[in-house]
Amino acid sequence: MTATPEKTDLVTVTIDGIQVSVPKDTLVIRAAEQIGTQIPRFCDHPLLAPVGACRQCMVEVPDAGNGRAMPKPQASCTLAVADGMVVNTQVSSPVADKAQQGMMEFLLINHPLDCPVCDKGGECPLQNQAMSNGRAESRFSATGGVKRTFPKPINISAQILLDRERCIVCQRCTRFADEIAGDPFISLIERGAQQQIGIAPDAPFLSYFSGNTIQICPVGALTSADYRFRSRPFDLVSTPAIAEHDSCGAAIRVDHRRGKVMRRLAGNDPEVNEEWITDKDRFAFHYARQADRLTHPLVRDEESGELRAASWPEAFTVAARGLAAARDALGVGVIPGGRLIAEDAYGYAKFARTVLGTNDIDFRARPHSAEEANFLASEVVLRMPVTYADLERASVVVLAGLEPEDEAGTIFLRLRKAVAAGTRVVAVAPFASRGLGKLNAHLVATSAGDEAKALAALAEDGEAALDGGAVILVGERLATVPGALSAAQDLARTTGARLAWVPRRAGDRGAVETGCLPNLLPGGRPVADAAARVDAATAWGVESLPETPGRDGNAIIAAAAAGELSGLVLGGIDPDDFADPVAVRQAIERAGFVVSLELRETEVTRHADVVFPVAPVSDKAGTFVTWEGRPRSFEAVLANPGSLPDLRILAGIAEESGVSLGFRTVPEARQQMEEMGPWDGERAPAAAPPKIKERRLARNKFWLATWKQMLDNGSLQDGESALAQTARRPVISVPQATFDVLKGATHVTLTGDRGQVTLPVTASADLPEDTVWMPANNHGNGVLADLASPGSAVTVRAAKADELPAEEEQA
Repeated sequence: MTATPEKTDLVTVTIDGIQVSVPKDTLVIRAAEQIGTQIPRFCDHPLLAPVGACRQCMVEVPDAGNGRAMPKPQASCTLAVADGMVVNTQVSSPVADKAQQGMMEFLLINHPLDCPVCDKGGECPLQNQAMSNGRAESRFSATGGVKRTFPKPINISAQILLDRERCIVCQRCTRFADEIAGDPFISLIERGAQQQIGIAPDAPFLSYFSGNTIQICPVGALTSADYRFRSRPFDLVSTPAIAEHDSCGAAIRVDHRRGKVMRRLAGNDPEVNEEWITDKDRFAFHYARQADRLTHPLVRDEESGELRAASWPEAFTVAARGLAAARDALGVGVIPGGRLIAEDAYGYAKFARTVLGTNDIDFRARPHSAEEANFLASEVVLRMPVTYADLERASVVVLAGLEPEDEAGTIFLRLRKAVAAGTRVVAVAPFASRGLGKLNAHLVATSAGDEAKALAALAEDGEAALDGGAVILVGERLATVPGALSAAQDLARTTGARLAWVPRRAGDRGAVETGCLPNLLPGGRPVADAAARVDAATAWGVESLPETPGRDGNAIIAAAAAGELSGLVLGGIDPDDFADPVAVRQAIERAGFVVSLELRETEVTRHADVVFPVAPVSDKAGTFVTWEGRPRSFEAVLANPGSLPDLRILAGIAEESGVSLGFRTVPEARQQMEEMGPWDGERAPAAAPPKIKERRLARNKFWLATWKQMLDNGSLQDGESALAQTARRPVISVPQATFDVLKGATHVTLTGDRGQVTLPVTASADLPEDTVWMPANNHGNGVLADLASPGSAVTVRAAKADELPAEEEQA
């Protein structure tokens, strides 16, 4: 929240005869907004530095505050107020009005009159202001005048298209790319009447945030390959929503027509994403309408052994009977995954305890550890120690196991803003990635698996200089490093810094809060605490709840694969995301009864005994909880009777089992969650740090570092080919000394305990000599399935000719 300025910081200015007091250095265009006067503008944007490029916002200044008039109209977007200043806008000044009309006429000299076919038509600032602040008639000669034209469109990238004759050179796009995203691949080229937006040869605008330039373009110069010529703004219905691709909780606007999403835009939320979103949040929504979308329940036929279509009542009955038999035999494990709304996660947590009678539930369908479960119970649940605003005020932000540009785009942009204001960023990472470079981060170069040691040493690092104003952001990758999360906790306690956990998936934090962990019940109630169990049982109207903390995700998979569990309930999971993909496949095949709740056909649904189609976020209301702990509720955009929220399906199975969950809809589940409330007793105590085994690296081997890049092979990006083309090319980074030994090899082959991967190679001067890096899910089935676990040992050698990808052989 912005503090109220002191009176000494205020100056008084008179605008159109109205006095207003505003903070010193306020721009005239902003001061005018305080009295309700909208001065026309194109280049001005409240989140970009003033540039005065379009000159549309000119005003008359009869008194600059010193008793003297400014000799000619001034651009109000670059003029700061002064005490006693007098300003006349187009509302009261014929001079300002004439200047604005003349500027508008100048902008329209070469602008094409193609509003009926322009994507911006109907929501175009130029179109609107030409009518409100321009001349009624043009003096351009329709018979003798020839407007400037260019070939069009020009591909700024695979996703962003440029119609150059529409451009009014406001520079919003270039300023955004340079100031906000830090990706200055576009710039002004040529001069005079030929000035235009351009890119360097062979340097496309490859940015994770490029779509924002389309939205802030005040004309139809920049358009999307996905939306171009698809719809008119006045044909669309707009619904506010929350992005589902990461834990940032960015506000978005979903525009749809006839039951189909046409485009997504950034919402305006100053406390979270301001006015920016990632390209993934903007363009990756086609996954919900792919041909393999599940539209009806499936059950496995007892005679043929094949899946067949079934009615909802039949599927509920078959699932209830199968799970009851599995529960009474060896038990059932529940892995709901991390992309759930909080209400669905609550449904899984209650279903596991009251219907299946088990604490064997874990949302973490990814590499994790028992240390992480204890960390989440003691350090994360029910806490909100850091907000986006805190990042901008922090003296130092430490990134531990977190690559914000790839894993949390909104955090990355807020850190960019913070760095510009003086915040220092320290990164515990294997090398200075492109994203860390754009944050001017101080790199603590760390071998893969040595993050615990690096964090322990950080308290003594003079360059880091952590204090009570510092923030430590911990990524989920630290769970793969024994002792790293404990080291982060110790660092926070030692220095007074605030600590926050940043998961990758949108539903992870909500799953923690609602009890989708083997050691936690909803509201942060520890399973091991008898009073917490009684409190939860009372709220749910049951006599008792299972007392022993359950198996985590790894143990559930191992038990099912070993025949020690009879059933599995699986949400939207992918075996290749787990620490051991082979074990997951074995568990699904060997479990006696498997129920899958899924959006589209997958490897899991093909092996399940009952498959339920679930609703995507566009088809249901819900709440995502951000990494901060901030709840972000949203309403359904579309209504699709062919799929239901997970909680409705779980409620149907429960009712067939003779148990009522007490809700069938998202609002009912949300009300029950609020009534149950947070646990006000003692939190789960922090566990003792695990013993860290000394690692030894064999000769000619390297530790493997990896993380998922923002754009990869994830299923939620399916159907968006233009977005896929903007993904960064997968490469293997090796230390400079190793690269020199390769003697000019263009590709290398990494070999791990699960297979090998061949990719182009690049050298990194920052990488420790014992570490190599490659992206986790941009090639083949991913690192976990095709190569090895993060932090394990791999070998590196120059690739053989027959190992090169086909396109490389042709080259």
